Amino acid sequence: MTGFMPADLVTKHAGPVLPGAAIGIFGGGQLGRMMGIAARSMGYKVHVLDPDPACPAGYIADVVIEAGWNDRWAAANLARDCAAVTLEIEQVSTVSLDEAARWAPVRPGAAMMAVIQDRIEQKNWLAKHGFPVGAYRVARSAEQLLAAAGELAGPAIAKSATGGYDGRGQSKLGFDGAAVDAAAVRQAWEEVGSTACVVELALDLEKEISVMVARAPNGEIKVYPPAENFHEDQILSWSIIPAGVPAALVTEAQGIAREIADTFALEGLLAVELFLTKDGKLLVNELAPRPHNSYHGSERACVTSQFEQAVRAACDLPLGDVSLVQPTAIANLLGDVWLRDGSVHEPAFDKALAIDGVRLTLYEKLKPRHGRKMGHLSAVASTAAEARDRVLQAKSLL
Repeated sequence: MTGFMPADLVTKHAGPVLPGAAIGIFGGGQLGRMMGIAARSMGYKVHVLDPDPACPAGYIADVVIEAGWNDRWAAANLARDCAAVTLEIEQVSTVSLDEAARWAPVRPGAAMMAVIQDRIEQKNWLAKHGFPVGAYRVARSAEQLLAAAGELAGPAIAKSATGGYDGRGQSKLGFDGAAVDAAAVRQAWEEVGSTACVVELALDLEKEISVMVARAPNGEIKVYPPAENFHEDQILSWSIIPAGVPAALVTEAQGIAREIADTFALEGLLAVELFLTKDGKLLVNELAPRPHNSYHGSERACVTSQFEQAVRAACDLPLGDVSLVQPTAIANLLGDVWLRDGSVHEPAFDKALAIDGVRLTLYEKLKPRHGRKMGHLSAVASTAAEARDRVLQAKSLL
C-alpha cells in the first residue's frame, strides 16, 4: 500500500455522495452514534472506527473496525470502503486522517485538525488571525508555568495542550486568594500531566455560549442560533437554544464563527465556544470540529439537526436550513444519575417523561460511571427559559 497512491479513487468520489453509499466515522461514541442514526435515516450505510468494539455507534453501524486513533492501516481500511469520511472526536491522529484521505474525502481534514488538536497551536492560530481571545501564556515546564502565572497577575487556569476534555488535564491557580507559590505550581503542573499547557487568565463571566457553523466543500455556510451553556464541575450540565443574549451579540457571535470557518476553509462542522464577559466582550474559548454537546437540542430546536448537517457537509450535499423552530433545552445525564448508595439503580424515566415536552435519549453505554455521559433529556416550550425549567424538573425526578 505504501507505494500506491489511489488518487483515482479520491477523484471518483468528487462531488456529492448520494444516499446508498457508505460513509465512515472516526469515533463511535454518542456523537458518532447520533450522526450515524441521521445518516441511516437518509439511506446511507455507516462504517465506524473505534478502539471499543462495544461503542455506542456500534449498535447502529453496518461495520465496526476496532482500532486505535493512530492506526493508519485501519484508517485506510475504513476509508477504502466508504465514499466520504468524517469524525466525532479530536483525538484521531493526523497520520490516520492523511492515510484515509488517500482513499476518500475526509471532512474535516488533517490540516485543520493539527491546529485544533493542540490548545497551544489553536490559541496561537486564533490570536494570529485576529480573533478575540482572553489573555494567555504558554508553559512547557513548571518554571514557565510559575512565570506565566506571575505575568498574568491574577487567578488563572492551566490546560494541557493535548488530550484533556470535560475538565480533565486542567488546574486552577490563585483562586479564592490561594497563594501561587512553588508548591502550588508544582501541583498544578502535575495535574495537567507534567506537559505543555496553555495558561489562561480567569475572566469575569456573564455567561458561556457556543455557535455551531457548518461549511460545505463548495464554501456554502450555515450558522446556527447561539446556544447558552451552564457547566458544573467543568462538564456541560444544561444548554438552551436560543441563547438569552441581545440581538447584536447574536450577530457578533455568528460572525466570529462564520469567519473562523472561512479562514480554516472548513469542510464539516465547527462548534465555537465563546465567553461573554460582564463588560460585554465576546472571547473565543475553544473550537470543536464535530457535533457538540450543546447542540443536541438542535434535533428539536432547528429545521436541520447538527447530526444531519454533519452528514450533509461530509457528503457535499446542500446544507440544511438552520432556522429556529421552537426553543429547546437539554440536560446531560451522567453516570451519577444511576449510582446511588454504592450501587446501580435504574432512574425513574417514567416520572421524567411525564413532564410535558420532555424526550429521553440514551446512548447505550452499558456501564455507568461518575462523570460519564450516558444520555440526555430534552424539552421544548414557548421560551428557552421555560424549556430549561421543564428539563431540569424532569431530571430532578430521576
